Amino acid sequence: MARKGNKTGEWARRHMNDPWVKKAVSQGYRSRAVYKFQEIDETDKLVKPGMVVVDLGSAPGGWSQYISRKFGSKVTVIAIDLLEMDYLEHVHFVKGDFQDESVLNQIDAILQDRKIDLVISDMAPNITGVRSSDEALYEGLLDSVLYFCEQRLKPNSHLLVKLFEGSAAHYFRREVKKQYKSGVVRKPAASRPKSREFYFLAKSRLVK
Repeated sequence: MARKGNKTGEWARRHMNDPWVKKAVSQGYRSRAVYKFQEIDETDKLVKPGMVVVDLGSAPGGWSQYISRKFGSKVTVIAIDLLEMDYLEHVHFVKGDFQDESVLNQIDAILQDRKIDLVISDMAPNITGVRSSDEALYEGLLDSVLYFCEQRLKPNSHLLVKLFEGSAAHYFRREVKKQYKSGVVRKPAASRPKSREFYFLAKSRLVK
């Protein structure tokens, strides 16, 4: 038990000494993850005035907060998460699973027959520690994201997803080739160097 406590303490110390965490605190952002999205957005010019953006797995809200600060009411942001998220100006928050019919109905009520211009996802499943089970869970989650986009994302619009090196990521990239014109890998500076995490931008959903 002591060793576990020591590991928790070490993680907390590393976290608080992280320059990205300090920067987020100083600038009033909810998480260091905001700088991952900011770098990708600035590189790929993802968000533009007039767009509808859906933020899947949004809590605590750093990505939505970045868009709200930059564009205000010029961009419609719909944030969705199983966890509660504190209020953000110019952001519609829907609490629940984006696969549930009741949540989808709330999203459609906000959309009012509009299609989505960009889906962004920083989600990851709750891991069990069993690699094969975790990969299967993540593959199922990614499948759900792709299906959501198939139903509600505009043709020629984009999807940004967090991935981890492994079979689920290979599966997702294979599926993206069938549904999008191209895809690029992004590893923002704010991603921890030792992390298996990276981001994949699927560009221009194909018309079927």
